[in-house]
Amino acid sequence: MKVLLRRDVQGVGRRGDVVEVKSGFARNYLVPSGSGLAATDTMELQAASMRRSRDLRDAQSRAAAETQKGVIEAASLTIAARAGTNGRLFGSVNEADLVNAIRTATNISLERGQIQMAEHVKEVGSATASAELFDGVVATVRFEVIAK
Repeated sequence: MKVLLRRDVQGVGRRGDVVEVKSGFARNYLVPSGSGLAATDTMELQAASMRRSRDLRDAQSRAAAETQKGVIEAASLTIAARAGTNGRLFGSVNEADLVNAIRTATNISLERGQIQMAEHVKEVGSATASAELFDGVVATVRFEVIAK
């Protein structure tokens, strides 16, 4: 069954796409939830309009993400954590700590899931992580962990 998507559906398609899905999925999920409409031949104009607005919104979001990337990469981030005398932390610095440090230093709000760390930082010193701001826009975050 062909369906015109009214919003992004993960694993299926993006807003404005005409996709072929199983009829049960369309009847039981896409149409009742308002995520899709049964596609007809006359809906092509509506689909094109949806794709244009999606592309415009994506371009604006990408430009904003590029600006945020520059700000985040230029920022000097410091995270204070409790540590022993040998420099080993009592616990670790994780994604949530890094999100709070970015919010404090740059006033940019990120979600915890946008931060990728190879492993949690468990010692005092400098470290890096990456933040996916938009599809294909990844900022390298450098930060310093100091003892309280």
